[in-house]
Amino acid sequence: MILYKCIAFWLLSATTTNAFAPVLPSHKVSIFRQSPFASTASPLMEESSMITPEGFGFSAPVRRILKESGRGYHKAKASDTVIDVMQAITAGAYDVALVYDEKELVGLFTETDYIRFSTQRSDQATTEKESAEYLLTAVREYVTPAAELLTLSPDQTANVAIATMKRDNIRHLLVADPVQNQKLTKDSSLLGIISLQDVMGCIQKDERLSLQTLAQKYPNMSVLDQYREQIKSDANKAAADPETVKQDILKFGAAALFGAIFLSFLTRVPLLEDYASSVMIGLFVLGYIGIIFEEVLEFNKAGIALLMSTGLWITYADFFTGDPNGIASEAVLEQLKDQLAEVSDICFFLLAASAIVEVVDAHQGFKVVTNQIKTTSKKSLFWIIGILTFFLSSILNNLTVTIVMVSLLRKLIPSENDRRLFGAMVVVAANAGGVWTPIGDVTTTMLWINHQLSTIPTVTELFLPSFVCLVSSLAFLVGQVEEDGSLENAMTEATPLSPRGQLVFVSGIVSLLSVPVFAELTGLPPYLAMLTGLGAMWTLTDIIHMGEEDEASEQLKLPAALERTDVAGILFFLGILMSIGVLDKSGLLKDLAVYLSDTLPSLDIIATVIGLASALIDNVPLVAATMGMYELADYGTDDRLWQLIALCAGTGGSILVIGSASGVALMGLEKVDFLWYAKKVSIGAAVGYFAGIATYLLEDAVLHGSNLFAGMLPQAAVAADLIQQQIGVVM
Repeated sequence: MILYKCIAFWLLSATTTNAFAPVLPSHKVSIFRQSPFASTASPLMEESSMITPEGFGFSAPVRRILKESGRGYHKAKASDTVIDVMQAITAGAYDVALVYDEKELVGLFTETDYIRFSTQRSDQATTEKESAEYLLTAVREYVTPAAELLTLSPDQTANVAIATMKRDNIRHLLVADPVQNQKLTKDSSLLGIISLQDVMGCIQKDERLSLQTLAQKYPNMSVLDQYREQIKSDANKAAADPETVKQDILKFGAAALFGAIFLSFLTRVPLLEDYASSVMIGLFVLGYIGIIFEEVLEFNKAGIALLMSTGLWITYADFFTGDPNGIASEAVLEQLKDQLAEVSDICFFLLAASAIVEVVDAHQGFKVVTNQIKTTSKKSLFWIIGILTFFLSSILNNLTVTIVMVSLLRKLIPSENDRRLFGAMVVVAANAGGVWTPIGDVTTTMLWINHQLSTIPTVTELFLPSFVCLVSSLAFLVGQVEEDGSLENAMTEATPLSPRGQLVFVSGIVSLLSVPVFAELTGLPPYLAMLTGLGAMWTLTDIIHMGEEDEASEQLKLPAALERTDVAGILFFLGILMSIGVLDKSGLLKDLAVYLSDTLPSLDIIATVIGLASALIDNVPLVAATMGMYELADYGTDDRLWQLIALCAGTGGSILVIGSASGVALMGLEKVDFLWYAKKVSIGAAVGYFAGIATYLLEDAVLHGSNLFAGMLPQAAVAADLIQQQIGVVM
């Protein structure tokens, strides 16, 4: 993937020589031979045919890359242990270690070799003694042998380095003089090591400067436009490949099927009118299957959710309501407006909150928190990170906290296996912490905005169950953490945060925390309070960076933060909530509520089942469906049902890695797979889930004097009262 980015930069760069000819396929070189500049004799074009000067960009010599970007290496003895070498690499901020036996080079040791070592130790060391013996293994056993190392001379260029790394699937090259057939000789003098990151950093810096210089010199010249046209032409040629054509036919067939379904809506097929409710249920099920299997189908879930919502509304408006003309009635249009107004509250709230968090993170404001972590005990760090994540996610959204904390773990935890377990713990803690405040989790926010929950009871009555859920899960999972002293050299010295970073952090936190206060004092919707905070942060950052016109400053302002927000995720919520809304308007959710009421004897059990379902199905549509199933008039604000729904839907998603946005983020960041999570974490998360529910029921009984039958549905409650009365008579 990195190589493809390199080639993209190359195609947009100014290197119009044939420097790549010896090392890249011929179709890659054709861009130079058929350059858009070749067909014109304009002096301006001739002058601009060398945007990046010789010796820079892809033609930059390895000597300069080594001088400007090389970070050196750790020199280790062959008898040193793997652990000692890895600690030395980390402490010295190096990428690799060169391992010597006396004066003879034995090989190269990188983090990839350390991962191989750790995996082997995990698989083969079944006892503490065997594990200890592995820790004393000499590094010579895990190096890439010197005979296999590839070497470049200092006069070779960046494009040769990239092609060599791609060809052999490596990330480091030795630099020596002299070199024979990219191998060290007896007379070679080792000058250093370069990595792919070093090469790309040098190239990108040169290319950016070259394009900026050209744009200043010829502001009206459309160099990039011509290159983009060439890229389009190459893409068109690649699409003629027979395999690509076959895939295109399959895709076209699927699109044609979708078009036929859509056409059936427009032509009013009688089947749609006769079975409108079944069609709506089918559309929702198919759409949700598409959302669950997003990765397999390679469809973005936001697009599927939007198509699902529009399909449901069309079916409802033109077929379900029985309008003879097949046109949406005024009543349906009013329902659509009401639903959109309700959903927009949540979408604007999420957009503003995400932008505030992004701008705080851009100023490294979270260093205020992370700089306080000092421990070198892995188990202590496990608890510290868990509790810190729990409280952070109560004021920030849990997805953002997960990303921030996993990024922190990469700096603290050298072992990949340990980092996965810590990351899974972060998911559990973030989901638990998001439950007990109105702004901590999307589902709690939905219930709060729609008045099923209010601020004070949510905080006071859901904090303890959420905390018990966290502690129970962490107590179960911490047994898998093994103390090995690996944190002693991993902890880096805390760097101070600038005054402006501290100001942005405090202002951002105040903006988020003031939302419930604003809503309580003014009676206005919470999204308006969040937009007010966004406007305040926007103005603050504009003032801070006033007069600063460099690119780095622009990335710290609110417009850049808005570009980084997850707009696709917000549109996904829009599609889901609009879909749930039409199912509510049609009465289908009420039918589901009646079925659950007739089947399950207790609202507590219904809430528990919904929480378990959220481990497989996104909790947003589940909570939205529940809000449509039960009337606020029957179950008022802060009713036991709504509080249990918030607790169960928020924490139940931790049981499986796909059950929450935090878990999905962990899958992407640390490559955690479904089965590993199910084996290592699911039981611990389930223990916390049921412990939290039990704590809430006990707390509710103490605070409100309720009994074990309080959550039962009316019919079951009447029977329970009769049983209690009979027991009382007997006694």
